[in-house]
Amino acid sequence: MREHQRAEIVRNLLAERGFLSIADIMAATGVSAASARRDAVRLAGAGLAERLHGGIQALDGAFSKAVSPLATRSFDSSRTVNIAAKRAIARKAVEMCAEGDVVIINGGTTTYQMSEFLRGTRLKILTNSYPLAEFLIHETNNRVALPGGEVYRDQKLIVAPFDDDAIQHYSARIMFMSAMAVGPLGVIEGDPLIARAETKLLKRADRLVVLADASKFGPRGSLVVCPLARIQTLITDSAAPPDALAMLRDAGVETIVVEPDAQSTEAA
Repeated sequence: MREHQRAEIVRNLLAERGFLSIADIMAATGVSAASARRDAVRLAGAGLAERLHGGIQALDGAFSKAVSPLATRSFDSSRTVNIAAKRAIARKAVEMCAEGDVVIINGGTTTYQMSEFLRGTRLKILTNSYPLAEFLIHETNNRVALPGGEVYRDQKLIVAPFDDDAIQHYSARIMFMSAMAVGPLGVIEGDPLIARAETKLLKRADRLVVLADASKFGPRGSLVVCPLARIQTLITDSAAPPDALAMLRDAGVETIVVEPDAQSTEAA
């Protein structure tokens, strides 16, 4: 990952949370502790943060008070985080599709990585991710359906506020879902509109496959989209914490562990 990409990610996270530990920066960008400390020093030097023991604190007024209508990180700030793991997870997810399948793919940066591997498939795909839909329309022969609703530019999602919309007539074999976090209570999101939209999509699918890289097992978000018992399969990478894998095993979730894509390994 290039330095300017890391800087954008760290700035966005600091604006959201107010405080970042060195470990937070390392988890978000995949860099070493030394590189994370240098990133913290740069933010402090730019007058955006104050160095504290173990991390940085945002200075009052350093960031715009304007916030996204959805309380989640933007698509662009998350897109390059853990890209090697996300690509490997996405590839494995596409391998689970059969010719002619009807599938649902929710909006997210991990599910977006499925796009390249869907080039040679012929599926019917419902997605609320408009960058994924655009790619599929122009670069593949898959049939594409979109739900009605409002476009949220930062998250690049289409979210419908109504129960009575086109997706109620959709029936899929598999839903591929990414999420803010996965924990003992299940799949977690941070915004009520996103959680509600995903719950609606989930009702239209027989099987749920969750795509979650190792960073998604931290305590983030507060809204449960579905319990672990609703997940048939979860695909993660080899850096997933052992306690998280044990949690999934105890809940009866089939767990597939993949090695990150060596061709996409991020540079510190």
